[in-house]
Amino acid sequence: MVTMSADQVHVERVIEAPASAIFAVVADASRHQEIDGSGSVQGLKRPGEPLRLGSEFGMSMKQGVPYTTKNVVVEFEQDRLIAWKTTGLGGLIGGRIWRYELEPSGTGTLVRETWDVSQDKQKLFLKRGSMPDNTGKAMTKTLKRLAELLED
Repeated sequence: MVTMSADQVHVERVIEAPASAIFAVVADASRHQEIDGSGSVQGLKRPGEPLRLGSEFGMSMKQGVPYTTKNVVVEFEQDRLIAWKTTGLGGLIGGRIWRYELEPSGTGTLVRETWDVSQDKQKLFLKRGSMPDNTGKAMTKTLKRLAELLED
């Protein structure tokens, strides 16, 4: 299910797997390319430890042209919540937050992914046109890939 608010796009899906297994994937930046529904994540710039509050990691990206991002984990609660802020060009652009929230749901876990541009320097541009809708579609694919990876 995709919902949109003024500065956020949310996608939710119940995944038949424990929160700890889901969290282990989303908190491992080296696995982001594996689950990315947009096709823009090309890989982790340097191998690192599982993410935690304050962790910094760089990603190689491609949307038409290759570029890199710097990401800092800004929210963290083990097996429940992780979010990172993405910037580029030495912090001159970006500021969007990618957030995953996990809640028990029946025999599985409700996973909510959020694209939050409330702090992004290009917020007005990002909210226009088809960007929010396209982002919602890519996030839906991400949660589908996550489910395919973890469900029996």
